[in-house]
Amino acid sequence: MSMQIRTAVKQDAATILNFINDLAVYEKEPDAVLNTVSEIEEKLFCEHAKAHALICEQDGEAIGFAVYFYNYSTWLGKHGLYLEDLYVAQDKRGNGAGKAIMQYLAQLALANDCGRFEWVVLDWNKPAIDFYNSIGAKPQDEWIIYRLTGDELKSFAESGS
Repeated sequence: MSMQIRTAVKQDAATILNFINDLAVYEKEPDAVLNTVSEIEEKLFCEHAKAHALICEQDGEAIGFAVYFYNYSTWLGKHGLYLEDLYVAQDKRGNGAGKAIMQYLAQLALANDCGRFEWVVLDWNKPAIDFYNSIGAKPQDEWIIYRLTGDELKSFAESGS
């Protein structure tokens, strides 16, 4: 079995959307995906894309993907690599694809002088938590994620000061 991780290209947009939908089903949010192939093409493959994607292939078949972007740590004075999503098809798990994607991203972070490589995981996703612990990642339990989205984001942005 030959495994390869490569930078995604525009022609991968439909494959990426399929993986996003599969991930949403896995995360018990099958109706939450609003993304489209054209949005993926426009946002991930434009000239000044702010997020990037990888495709993991086994014997030429796409079996997983990752989307990531760079942030900045004011304390470290360095950029960080933030993993937005990683997904490996359920029937292809256990063959090292997830670890290979994570190692590829860790190498990318180091090559770009990043001080951190971070991501979040759902608290009920024990297989992922066990995997992340096995590679030496440490949970940041003292942080709580906050989010504004949809009507709340619009309302707050338009409320003035």
